[in-house]
Amino acid sequence: MRKYILALAAAISLGAAAPAIAYDSGSLLSMHDALDVAFNAGLISVSDAEFAGYEWQIDGRDAAGRYMEVDVDATTGTVLNISR
Repeated sequence: MRKYILALAAAISLGAAAPAIAYDSGSLLSMHDALDVAFNAGLISVSDAEFAGYEWQIDGRDAAGRYMEVDVDATTGTVLNISR
């Protein structure tokens, strides 16, 4: 009887656990759109573009050849930060 109670308790706890949901980026900004925002902010060439959960981090150079990083919000498309 104890064996069945433990198995039943395990089945109930597994059934009650919330299922893992895959990350859906369907409503988020595409990399192409994020690059357009970064180019409008002054970026001329891109060396790296990385999606960091809620933002695109785009590294490259400005017109003067200086390093520049532009962080673009992945949901609204606004510039969060510009580092030079």
